[in-house]
Amino acid sequence: MDDSSTRSFAGACLCGVLAFRIVGPTKWCAHCHCSMCQRAHGAAFVTWIGVDSSQLELKSDASLQWFSSSADAERGFCGVCGSSIFFRSSRWPGEIHVARACVPGAIDREPAAHGFAATAVDWLHLGDDLPRKS
Repeated sequence: MDDSSTRSFAGACLCGVLAFRIVGPTKWCAHCHCSMCQRAHGAAFVTWIGVDSSQLELKSDASLQWFSSSADAERGFCGVCGSSIFFRSSRWPGEIHVARACVPGAIDREPAAHGFAATAVDWLHLGDDLPRKS
């Protein structure tokens, strides 16, 4: 039997106040190159883990803040240290995206694609063969 359905993956923000656990299996893992992710994280792209909302368990949500980044999407961050951790949107109801970098160690899958590749920064050159989606 595949143990990914029973594995869990712990994570936290930079200061550790906003700690969480993902109960496996995850739905997907991919890199996002959209301009909103670039600005929200101050990075060329963000690697996300997609899970059903019911698979995310917060140890405490006291520091969790949500920012409406567009009409149909919100970004969750730690109100203490400012770490950007979560994303949710009406485009993917019942799903929450978790910043992969906030989950140390291995998870049940590797990144499988690059999303919003048309808006990728021109100063970073990736050498992988993952599919690029617009």
